[in-house]
Order: sequence, then C-alpha cells, then structure tokens
Amino acid sequence: MADRIAITGAAGGIGRVTAKTLRSAGYDVLLIDRPGPALDDLAAPLDSPVVPLEAAGVEAARAALATVDGPIYGLVHLAGVMPPDPDLADTPEIWQRAMADNLSNAYDFATAMEERLPPGRMGRMVFASSVAFRRGAGDYVAYSAAKAGLVGMTRALARRLRRRATVNAIAPGVIMTDMSVPLITEAKDRLISEIPLGRFGAAEEVAPAIRFLLGWEAGYITGQTLNIDGGMSMN
Repeated sequence: MADRIAITGAAGGIGRVTAKTLRSAGYDVLLIDRPGPALDDLAAPLDSPVVPLEAAGVEAARAALATVDGPIYGLVHLAGVMPPDPDLADTPEIWQRAMADNLSNAYDFATAMEERLPPGRMGRMVFASSVAFRRGAGDYVAYSAAKAGLVGMTRALARRLRRRATVNAIAPGVIMTDMSVPLITEAKDRLISEIPLGRFGAAEEVAPAIRFLLGWEAGYITGQTLNIDGGMSMN
C-alpha cells in the first residue's frame, strides 16, 4: 500500500504540480482545497480523493483527513492567500484574513495530522512559507508576518514531533502562479533585478524540493526552511 500525502491548496499553482509530482513518485494523494472546477479537474486524471473544504478550524481539518482511512504519512500544507495591505491596521480584515488563511489553517491541519501520523515510523510535514518572511514585503506586511509565523511553528513542531515526524518548510520566491500575477504586474523589473538568477521561478522547480523533503533521503532534516528563490534572499 502506497504512503498517503494530504495536500492543502492542492488546486493552486504549486499545489497542482506537487500533486502530479507526488502521484508520479508513487504516493497516494488526498487533495484538499476550496471547492471549484480546478480541484475537480485535478482529481480525475490522478484518480485521487478530493475534499472541497469550505469551513475553517481544527474540526474541519480533522473531517478533511477523515475522508480516508488509516494513517497518513505526510502533510504538504500549501494553502494560503497573499492580500496586499497598503493601509495597514486601517483595514484590519486584511490582517485577519492573512493570519487565518496562512497561519491558523496550518496550525489546525498540524493538530489534525498529529493524530493521523503512522505508528512506528517517522511521518513528514512540509509547510509553505515565503521569501517574504526573510526579506519582508512592504506592501504585504500581514502576509510577511503570517509566513514568518509558519517558520516559527515549523521549528516548534519539529521539537514536539521529534520521534514521530520530520517537520520542515519551504520558502519560495516569486513563482509564476496566479497568486503572483498582481505582484509581478506591479513590480516586474524591480523584482527581476533583485533575483541573482535573473528570472522568476516555476512551480515545477518547487515540487521536486517538496518531494525530497517527504522522502527517505531527507530523514535527517527537520526544523529547517529551504529557500527556493533564485538567490533572492541573499540580497
């Protein structure tokens, strides 16, 4: 029986490629995201179960994982939003949304996943932070803070689950997905100038890193954040 990986944000730009990459690597995948045609279209060719998730909170996360039986080897948490907040606290709902949809939901799924880890072997958890946690994004303060929180949570979970699972994060830079379109449209030339490789990344360059962190080769790596940003965080 193949190991199962739960993927949140599965219908997003990185999520779609990750789901296909992991399925090709022999994993069973549980696809979790907001309901919509993108999620349905992804599921059919992968022959994988789907959870159209509309509710928030730990009970909703537990219910999502409960759609499959048995232990779940790994969690890849990619769900998130990137709302700009030019008015800072004058628009408090942006802060609340950024924290709820980037950090709180990860905490909820970590809680639910702890209960489903395989007995007698090490599981895996991978969370998606961002280059914004290292550099700070002036027009995305709430998003930057939430992604920094994910790194702190990753380190804490790595200690908590030290004999049950490795817990790591990835920190992508500017990746060519729908989520990044507003940022790229607004500041393409400036962003390119800050990336030593001189280009934006592709989801196909992120998914293999996630696959690595899930595999046996990464069994001695935990509590770490892997930059996938073309060198951007060096600047």
